[in-house]
Amino acid sequence: MIYLRLAWLFTTKGVKIVRKSYLRTIFVVVLVSLLVFSIGSVGIVADASLIFDPDNYTIKSVVVDGQTVKFRAYENIVYVKNPVSEKNQSLNFYVPLKYYEKDSFPVEMVPIFLPNGIGGYMPAEPIVPGKKESHGDEEADLGPNASAVALFKGYVVASPGARGRTSTNNDGTFIGKAPAAIVDLKAAVRYLHFNDEIMPGDATKIISNGTSAGGALSALLGASGNNKDYEPYLEEVGAAPAGDEIFAVSSYCPITNLDNSDMAYEWMFNGVNDYTFLGGGTLNEYQIQTSNKLKEMFVDYLNDLELKKPDGTLLTVNKDGSGNFKDYVESFVIDSIQTAMDNGTDLSDQSWITLKNGTVTEINFEEYVKYITRMKPTPAFDALNMKTWENSLFGTATLATQHFTEFSKEHSEVNGFLADQDNVKMMNAMYYIGAEETMTAKYWRIRHGAADRDTALAVPVILVTKLQNVGADVDFAVPWGQGHGGDYDLDSLFSWIAKVSKFPAFAN
Repeated sequence: MIYLRLAWLFTTKGVKIVRKSYLRTIFVVVLVSLLVFSIGSVGIVADASLIFDPDNYTIKSVVVDGQTVKFRAYENIVYVKNPVSEKNQSLNFYVPLKYYEKDSFPVEMVPIFLPNGIGGYMPAEPIVPGKKESHGDEEADLGPNASAVALFKGYVVASPGARGRTSTNNDGTFIGKAPAAIVDLKAAVRYLHFNDEIMPGDATKIISNGTSAGGALSALLGASGNNKDYEPYLEEVGAAPAGDEIFAVSSYCPITNLDNSDMAYEWMFNGVNDYTFLGGGTLNEYQIQTSNKLKEMFVDYLNDLELKKPDGTLLTVNKDGSGNFKDYVESFVIDSIQTAMDNGTDLSDQSWITLKNGTVTEINFEEYVKYITRMKPTPAFDALNMKTWENSLFGTATLATQHFTEFSKEHSEVNGFLADQDNVKMMNAMYYIGAEETMTAKYWRIRHGAADRDTALAVPVILVTKLQNVGADVDFAVPWGQGHGGDYDLDSLFSWIAKVSKFPAFAN
């Protein structure tokens, strides 16, 4: 192990100006020496498996905007020494062939786009460049997926799989409960950092991307770089001896801050008693009382955060849910409506929108909430019957589901157990933003649709504000008419990536 560690230290960014072809030779020499002098050492042989093979690729292509993009495809790379699910603990790595042409832009300086395909905190396999998934309609053509567009734009792509809440081994034991998914994404990032000098792309400029639960994990990855909380889990799976910090985060509709999301949901949707989830229904009297209690609890949570607007104003909530935090959340909706109207959307029939000379001056926030409707009954995330996806996320090796908040545990309809609060913490980006001995990403792009009811708009606003309060550069918007989904504005996404990474994209 010591020889490989020294090799890694020798080939860090201080020698980045040396072409990677030469460094590849150094790595091979070191590896051969390591095996010659240490035959029989199981640990060292396992370490050798973490070294990227630059020659193990096939040539593939994808069509984007009528143009064929050819690329090297390094697929099904297991990124840990001790995988318990190789199909999930592996990554696909793609490099545009244009970088192997004469006088090309140096491939070692190209940012790495890191999309994950995680949804519902389910297990995910690495993404393959192609068309967006149609979710049931095989004939639908939704255009190229983010990986394909990234290659078209000239980026290197590394797409990691990860274990999820339903992952099991052969005897039925759960192997993907929290914090497995974030541990796997961190391990994939460590693999890229560890092999940076022999892999194409620049591991100091990794940009993660995800939607929904994948958006939450993208945010968590960016918030918690190198935090020691995850170290025992990374050691257990045999992650590479390197850092797991990333450069930037793209997060669509992140289902994050789970242990506080029930309160945020009722702060926003309290008073709207009809819901649409699973065929729909109406809150009963007990659920209405529960909604009232959770709304009241949100007041203390928000005020304790001591968040500040960009101008330094302290954000607070009053006992009835009003206050300048509500005004702040409302301002993003107003901006969304104004942008939509400026682009030709006619919203003049909405009486809850006040207009003056084509400008939105105010809205009735309660009527806006009724307009988008409530999706989930209460509690929305830590259900009293423990039947949500999030209850499943916080199960154990032998328990399919658990509560993860004190409130739902105390009011449980099934006498369910309470999850280990350390595991709950490790799934929430809010606990790591600006924390000591943690490298939080500098650049963030967060999108939450104005018609998204999967979590309250308060959740991304809190995330964005916390990031800004520690000095992060955040691009946040609430696209009008957009529901729960992601990758719907890929040209804008990659323009943002080019801007923050200072990368001269080949196609725009």
